Amino acid sequence: MSAHILIVYTGGTIGSVEESETKSLRPLDFEQLRLQIPELDRISASLEVEALDPIDSSDMRPSHFVELAELLFERRESFDGFVVLHGTDTMAYTASALSFMLLDFGKPVVLTGSQLPIGVLRTDGKENFLTSVEIAAHRTVDPHTGEEFSTLQEVAVYFGDDLFRGNRTHKHSAEDFHAIGSANYPALAEVGVNLRFRHEALLRPKNLPSLATQLDPRVLVVHLTPGLGAEMLAHLLAAPGLRAVVLRTYGTGNAPSSSAFLDVISSAVTAGIVIVNVSQCSTGMVDPDLYATGRLLLAAGVIPARDMTIEAAVTKLMVLGGQHALPEALGAAFSEDLAGEQSTPGKLL
Repeated sequence: MSAHILIVYTGGTIGSVEESETKSLRPLDFEQLRLQIPELDRISASLEVEALDPIDSSDMRPSHFVELAELLFERRESFDGFVVLHGTDTMAYTASALSFMLLDFGKPVVLTGSQLPIGVLRTDGKENFLTSVEIAAHRTVDPHTGEEFSTLQEVAVYFGDDLFRGNRTHKHSAEDFHAIGSANYPALAEVGVNLRFRHEALLRPKNLPSLATQLDPRVLVVHLTPGLGAEMLAHLLAAPGLRAVVLRTYGTGNAPSSSAFLDVISSAVTAGIVIVNVSQCSTGMVDPDLYATGRLLLAAGVIPARDMTIEAAVTKLMVLGGQHALPEALGAAFSEDLAGEQSTPGKLL
């Protein structure tokens, strides 16, 4: 029996065509998409489409995460897999948010997009879309029981021949067809002439699927620079209602060691603001024990985010912030690996 796949259109370049006269982009409907991609008729899967109000992905907000997560959860029992067409600018944020909102989803959710519109001659959208559908429809048979199940059972991003865990992704290029990367976790599949999944890298559900829709967007990102002093940091951390801060540090999690700077950090933590430590480096892990400056941050109450991406840290704090009112509970929950978003120290793959 062929897989039943739902295509969810949220906007973005991939779901648009260029008007021949005005050269402006307009959204496609599914029948037009079939005309642009006749190969869809050769895929051994039944497809349905559901469109949300299309937006540019730079306008993506937590409320859109909720709308999309609710749709996917409501349709979970009716479909074998899902392909989400999404703009590239905030794709990693949406993929990360969905991974925390749809814990133990147990079915494939593949986000994809393109750098060029579907109707353009050199578009990358056609291949990205077709392969995403193939990935969402892919089934594995247990050799012992004969049971058939979805090979991918998590939120992922497919882009430019790469399939990555969604909460490990980051957009690193505005121009390349390989615009999405995953620095600290390997690809979930080898995508070439054949599609070969790396089964040891795939996430499997541990509990029944759940849906989290109460998000707290009061998360601030502070990117350290040599000119950021204690006074300016104090001003940033005094934002009304602030719940959590992602502190983007140097190297393995280092920051200025001045007492004035650390006093500001410590005072914010004491006031109930959860501060997590994410490195500015794309590769590697925050290790607060490696240098004295990292240990000082740890002593001030800053939580190491290991090798999490900025997108994963921000959205994880939003999702958990909607579940935990007390800062101690929020901090403790953040330290747990919920959806394969962080590696165990010393065990980067």
